[in-house]
Amino acid sequence: MSKIEDMYQKDDWKTEKHVPVIEVEEKGDEMKVKASVGRKEVAHPNETEPHIRWIELYFKPEGEEYPYQLGKYEFTSHGESVKGPNTSTVYSEPEVVSVFSTDKSGTLIANSYCNIHGLWSNEKEL
Repeated sequence: MSKIEDMYQKDDWKTEKHVPVIEVEEKGDEMKVKASVGRKEVAHPNETEPHIRWIELYFKPEGEEYPYQLGKYEFTSHGESVKGPNTSTVYSEPEVVSVFSTDKSGTLIANSYCNIHGLWSNEKEL
């Protein structure tokens, strides 16, 4: 039986277009987290066939057993229309911003899903 954690792929986002990029701006105890896929070094196509369907953000405080889900963001416009694949001019871009407060250090986790290439994950220490 397959385990879900074995299905998540990891790599360097500078060379692999499916890996979520995590950027953090800290202001006191408030964190502004930006997560994106294929918007930095290596572009990811955002079409009906290959596209990023969603990004999830989690924060796991140091010393705590479980992470907190900061949000799940779905991208549902990928050029599809009643006329067929890639015939619309409406495309969602896989980029989100989440703001949360904490006074703890820990790990930010971003997961993403490509409808063709599966599950991807990245982490960033705060």
